[in-house]
Amino acid sequence: MRRVYFDNSATTPILPEVLAAMQPYFADHFGNASSIHHHGQETRAAVETARASVAALLGCRAPEIVFTSGGTEADNLALFGTLHEGEHIITSIVEHHAVLNTCKHLEEEGRQVTYIPVDPSGLVDPDDIRRALRPNTRLISIMMANNETGVLQPLQEIGRLAAEADVYFHADAVQAAGKVPVDVEKIACDLLSISGHKIHAPQGIGALYVRKGTKLAPMIFGGRHERSRRAGTENVPGIVALGKAAELARIGLDRREDQDLAARRDRIERALLQLESTGVNGAGAPRVPNIANTYFDGIEGEALVIALDLKGLAVSTGAACSSGAIEPSHVLIAMGMRSDRARASLRFSLGKQNTDDEVDFAIALVPETVARLRELSPAWSAEPVRR
Repeated sequence: MRRVYFDNSATTPILPEVLAAMQPYFADHFGNASSIHHHGQETRAAVETARASVAALLGCRAPEIVFTSGGTEADNLALFGTLHEGEHIITSIVEHHAVLNTCKHLEEEGRQVTYIPVDPSGLVDPDDIRRALRPNTRLISIMMANNETGVLQPLQEIGRLAAEADVYFHADAVQAAGKVPVDVEKIACDLLSISGHKIHAPQGIGALYVRKGTKLAPMIFGGRHERSRRAGTENVPGIVALGKAAELARIGLDRREDQDLAARRDRIERALLQLESTGVNGAGAPRVPNIANTYFDGIEGEALVIALDLKGLAVSTGAACSSGAIEPSHVLIAMGMRSDRARASLRFSLGKQNTDDEVDFAIALVPETVARLRELSPAWSAEPVRR
């Protein structure tokens, strides 16, 4: 059976060039990057080359990049590393759980948290952040692109606000890096998180940008790795892979591959909007080019995911880390959506490897599957749903 993968926001397949770059560091080039002999210096050089590639993608200096195990650790390090007891952080209610659950723990430890709402399109109002500032505010943490809807937040305006208030600004750019240009100078952020497996590198590697002069306490203690900001022997194959993926992502942005992604995303949305009682979540806001989050009234999103998977199309109901959750998406609920419509929403997320032919496959498959599930759904005949 044919298999088409449209869940790239959960994870992306490793590109052949990335796999080829990392493979030698599993066997032939095995040295510890902290060793001073030839084997160690060989891998150290590879790590620093990768660091420079990641820095080039983000518009920063190589020493400002800290390698981590992924986006979640990068988010945790940014928040735990900057906040002290009694200090205040401002974030939004649509953040990834890597930030939201960290904030909950910070509250339990004596920090103060303000959760900013979003409008029906999923956008934060910078004025709400301005009003939330306190004398003890230490950090603002707002994601660049939402992992469920793809909505892009007004980070440049928030960055200017943070600079005026003299507070640190962290951006979770896990879903934005490689899809849209990311320039930490334009954003004016002090910290920024990315994850390798969202840009066609393997799972288990990520990075945190830390602006020079930012006071960041480590979370992991041991040796003086990563300039004493993240102890532990470096994951050299993963770091090399992230560096190559960052290089390819930057080339893709220069070639405007984002326009190809947007064109395919738009084709999917136009086709699905022909269906009755269907809409695109976050359509009124700027978005990354690869995510389409669509609702299909009268059905359960998880049932549709399963039905499509049985026919060879992989999509999701939202964040992979929340799969199996009973509650509807906190992002869609925060946007003011009814819980039944939130549960009827699917995320289609494209990657570099997807083709026009695969888009055609989805456009043909989804409408017939939706129609069949609606025929079986008692809710579909209920008048309040059909609007």
